[in-house]
Amino acid sequence: MTRVLQHRSAGYIWGVVASLLAVLPAAACSQESIIGASTSLEPTVILISFDGFRWDYIEMVSTPNFDRLVNSGVRARSLIPSFPTKTFPNHYTIVTGLYPEHHGIVANTMWDPVFNASYSLGNRDAVQDGRWYGGEPIWVTAENQGQISAIFFWPGSEAPIQGVRPTHWRIYDGTIPNTARIDQTLEWLRLPPEERPTFLAIYFSQPNDVAHEHGAESPEALAAVSEMDELVGQLLSGLDADGVSGDVNIILTSDHGMVDLSPDRVFLIDDYLDLSTVDIVDMGPVTALIPHDGRETEVYESLAGKSSGVTFYWKEEIPQRLHYSNHRRITPIVGIADETWTVTTRPRFEARGLRAADHGYDPAFLSQHAIFVASGPAFKSGVVVEPFENVEIYNIMAHVLGLTAAANDGDLQRVRHVLAD
Repeated sequence: MTRVLQHRSAGYIWGVVASLLAVLPAAACSQESIIGASTSLEPTVILISFDGFRWDYIEMVSTPNFDRLVNSGVRARSLIPSFPTKTFPNHYTIVTGLYPEHHGIVANTMWDPVFNASYSLGNRDAVQDGRWYGGEPIWVTAENQGQISAIFFWPGSEAPIQGVRPTHWRIYDGTIPNTARIDQTLEWLRLPPEERPTFLAIYFSQPNDVAHEHGAESPEALAAVSEMDELVGQLLSGLDADGVSGDVNIILTSDHGMVDLSPDRVFLIDDYLDLSTVDIVDMGPVTALIPHDGRETEVYESLAGKSSGVTFYWKEEIPQRLHYSNHRRITPIVGIADETWTVTTRPRFEARGLRAADHGYDPAFLSQHAIFVASGPAFKSGVVVEPFENVEIYNIMAHVLGLTAAANDGDLQRVRHVLAD
């Protein structure tokens, strides 16, 4: 009986060993496939925008995660936005390489005389209507050339542009935690190779929101900068854990800077203009006016030269360097405020006062400049370059992804010095 038990025990043990030996090669293959999937990345770009992140914010507070990318990559001393230095025009310029007068998103709020319709950030039907968006955003370029894109919020990404949407996209919802946006981006990168996106983008609304409310250099705005740095750290930690941090190209950027307003630098437009003679499409640092038929000269002469802080232009006379004359959505008369000035109406000013800080001004003002930091195998390491315009970013991304760029206002030769090759 003892011999029988010993024999059975030995057989059982050898059976277990044999089973384990049979499983181990499969497990090894499975582990190899997981590692292979995570490290065999095609050229990949993660584009991240922090709304209102001024060029010098990373010098005002501790930003160890931004610094990690700066030290391993390329930083522009500043990024020059397009005019007007507003959110939607510049985000769409970044992904198309076109000035607003060429892609058509000429303001956050605008009127199209052909569509006989208005567009604004809060108008969800317009935001998701592809007819408003000219040019070819980088995700359309990628999708049309056989690559996969994944966008967690970016102006324009909710609309079918040229009939094309990103493979993965989200309807904007500001209540979704910022950390969830990072988590989802990492999950997209963990997809099998045949499903994995090569172009990914994330948008964050800070520090813009708190700077508007509290001031461009307020403690609240600088705290938001620190929070954005923590999000970069969350992304880098995830890439490190997945073993792909050295394989992914990351671009950190923003749409514009920010400057404090002053209550003694306000142009009250209704003190000079009969508002019944004009439709006001937009006000603030940039004021868009459509005079009623036959009242054009009257409206212009009521405003021109009335303030040292605001210059009113006929559309055709706007300085060429602003690239802001050649689109039907640019109104016949445009008021451009000097830095820290703004335009409003007296009732509005008396009821609401002013924001603490704003943007939209001439990009010649350094306060309006944004950030550009790029790190990854496609970029040089430890280099600081002179400021360049944000129309150049589209060509940089297309080059890194191996895409044939659509026609645009940038020129890769002007920024080739940021690239490792």
